[in-house]
Amino acid sequence: MKQRSVLLAVLSLVVLALVTIGPAVAFAGEISTPFQGKDVNHGTVTHEVKAGRHVLTLFSDFEVPGTPDPHWQVVDSRGNVYLLDRLKPHEDKINTSIMVPAYVRDIAKAQIWCAWAELLLGEASFSKPIVASRGR
Repeated sequence: MKQRSVLLAVLSLVVLALVTIGPAVAFAGEISTPFQGKDVNHGTVTHEVKAGRHVLTLFSDFEVPGTPDPHWQVVDSRGNVYLLDRLKPHEDKINTSIMVPAYVRDIAKAQIWCAWAELLLGEASFSKPIVASRGR
């Protein structure tokens, strides 16, 4: 009986802690399928909400393609494509995370696009579109 009371008290504290700090902590949300394409064939991307903003983040196993101008790109469930920021803004920096703009309604796929050659390098899909629009 005493063990049960202790276990119940510990579980209550854990639940209380999660409820209290939950909004401040960004838990990983959806994980995409592995990238597939001409030059990008492995690695995944995760979606999570941080401070009310939708963020896509590449897993550490993602390898940046050797093309001249790779960019982040997302596709919504209607097939609309949104070209976002450069994957490599500088030779020594990689944008492994990107905030999805408010005008994107949902996210069905993440893509890596070569803006120089205008070529899709690889894409990763989510199991279902992630609603990203904030009512605009």
